[in-house]
Amino acid sequence: MPDPIPADPPPPPAADTAVAPAAAGRQPARRANRLFLVAGLFVAFVLAAFVSGFASSSPDGLEKVAEDKGFLEQGRDHAFSDWPIADYAVSGIGNERLAGGLAGVIGVTITFAVGGALVFAVTRLRRRRHPART
Repeated sequence: MPDPIPADPPPPPAADTAVAPAAAGRQPARRANRLFLVAGLFVAFVLAAFVSGFASSSPDGLEKVAEDKGFLEQGRDHAFSDWPIADYAVSGIGNERLAGGLAGVIGVTITFAVGGALVFAVTRLRRRRHPART
């Protein structure tokens, strides 16, 4: 028995339909990225607000070595020592845990804002250079 005649190959997809499957495939990845970002921010805020209150009040490594070697008194305050969140606490708040937690939340917020602005800028720059990849 002879082989059946193969069917003609399907025509290439139109330009409009070629973009839709690719964009649809990116939706789950964007949702996963957004979920990862929100979960990461939640963890960072919880750690900054609550867990930071239980941090040790002992001097950090550099400060401890300076104290042990006897040159701690030679140190000077840094340029930002009079800012509201210097020394890992918000000035003017009497409760140390609250002041430290609030400083942590402010720090996470600033870090996220600066990082988000950088990602946004790089993404826009990349889209301008390569418009076909969007």
